[in-house]
Amino acid sequence: MSDFLKNLDKYAELAVKVGVNVQKGQTLVVNATIDAAELVRLVTKKAYECGARNVIINWTDDIVSRIKYELAPDEVFTEFPKWRAKEMIELAENGAAFMSIVSSSPDLLKGVKSERIANFQKAAGTALNEYRQMIQSDKVSWTVLAASSQAWADMVFPTVPKEERVSKLWDAIFQATRITEENPIEAWKKHDENLHKKVHYLNEKKYHKLHYKAPGTDLTIELPKGHIWVGAGSVNEKGHEFMANMPTEEVFTVPLKTGVNGVVSSTMPLSYGGNIIDKFKLTFENGRIVDVQAEVGEDVLKNLIETDEGSHYLGEVALVPYDSPISNTKVLFYNTLFDENASNHLAIGSAYAFCLEGGKAMSPDQLKQHGLNQSITHVDFMIGSKEMDIDGITEDGKAEPVFRNGNWAF
Repeated sequence: MSDFLKNLDKYAELAVKVGVNVQKGQTLVVNATIDAAELVRLVTKKAYECGARNVIINWTDDIVSRIKYELAPDEVFTEFPKWRAKEMIELAENGAAFMSIVSSSPDLLKGVKSERIANFQKAAGTALNEYRQMIQSDKVSWTVLAASSQAWADMVFPTVPKEERVSKLWDAIFQATRITEENPIEAWKKHDENLHKKVHYLNEKKYHKLHYKAPGTDLTIELPKGHIWVGAGSVNEKGHEFMANMPTEEVFTVPLKTGVNGVVSSTMPLSYGGNIIDKFKLTFENGRIVDVQAEVGEDVLKNLIETDEGSHYLGEVALVPYDSPISNTKVLFYNTLFDENASNHLAIGSAYAFCLEGGKAMSPDQLKQHGLNQSITHVDFMIGSKEMDIDGITEDGKAEPVFRNGNWAF
């Protein structure tokens, strides 16, 4: 067996045993493009070996998706099949685990009318809102991981000979997910423990606000009372551990919806809706985005922010040191799963209920009363750099260093 196939086998095992942590008798739902077929087959095999009752695969094809966006009538993009939304909700209610394998080209829909993309994102977000709430309150186990594809690899490694790009991207994925270590599952356990040390420190501090300063950024984010910092592993309502993102280097919490003020500038391109958004700046007043500027993809960004009322506010605050494994590769992945784990980031849209004391058991109205934002979207964007300083502001106004020069200050 080649080294690649050995690593792919280890990757599938990690995804099943640590990512979603499949239980005996459980259904696993896998969403993937056809580029990931080889990995999906291994995941399916590993899941059944772990005792899965059923493995359901939802395939997509990037070429077909592009054809649809170019040729289908406009009204198609304002609709989302009700049966598909009901299926996802029913599967979640019955305790299924969900795995998404991403491999699409970051600019798959470049040149497509931004209104079409915005309409579909809104239709899908509205239809899947109940399912999203179940995911964001950790009712079920879920994970997101990646597979290399030619179109994505072409963008990440344009100077490498074309025939070598896919394998080079696979190597970068394996490196970022600790597959190259002798025992990846043990390596992830240690990584989980290390992230939880940062989580524990921040939860002990209970900062009232965070103040971000960097070139093009001067932003204050108030945190709600009872906020919880989390990182790496999560636990579903049945008490089973899972890893929502692979890779992950972040610790994160929720902002107070109305407590964000100032200006923040992006430090990496954002791939959203099959388009690249880059070199953008957002201005906040009392939590709301009041000004948007972008050198690349401004229309797409403005349409994202206009998705609903909640998409004018933030739902996540995440800390990632500049000196971290993915950042140190110096590879720009053009994929949020990786790039967000190389940089401090924020998220436009909905907040995670599990980042609030008692939040998992709260209704949407109760979460709203505690200052958490609600939206049918959740999109991370990167703001970190080696020039970024962050202070934690205590209830009595004292400033304490959390980040200095892009890295942890404690």
